Amino acid sequence: MHLTAPAEPAAAPLSKRSRGALWLAVPAASGIVLGLLWWLLAPGGLNLVSGNPELADPNNPASWLPRDLVLGALMLVSGCATGLTLDGKLQGTDATRRLTFALIGGAAGAAIAWLVGLLAAQWWGPAPDPALGAGYGFTLRSFAVLVLWPGATAFVTFILALFGVLSKKPVK
Repeated sequence: MHLTAPAEPAAAPLSKRSRGALWLAVPAASGIVLGLLWWLLAPGGLNLVSGNPELADPNNPASWLPRDLVLGALMLVSGCATGLTLDGKLQGTDATRRLTFALIGGAAGAAIAWLVGLLAAQWWGPAPDPALGAGYGFTLRSFAVLVLWPGATAFVTFILALFGVLSKKPVK
């Protein structure tokens, strides 16, 4: 006698709307991880990248540029990864919506990463010196860094779409 297991119902595919929302939610949620990485790696935070004890002090002006560059590098890598993930998903009727959601999600993820990094510095970093003022401590000096994620996503998407168009063979 042969017994067969009852068939499990197939998982319902995600609707187009919920799939589009993933392009918004996933980059925004990954901003939490990037904010923690920023604090762990950057000078003035845990300072794992340089290891230089002089740069470990968040009030040292020499640590400001490397701190912003660490966040900028994280934003560039995330934007490129988002753009590469979008490759191949920009055909069809929902292509514009997916790209728009990915760009908005990248901008939200960058803002969340910045705020989470500041929060991590408040929780685990040294207390800021009130005599120096509000401009010192673990902060972001160049807010232009926050547009690198959506900018890199748009640039990588453009380049991949351009190569896709150029690789098509002409019709005879």
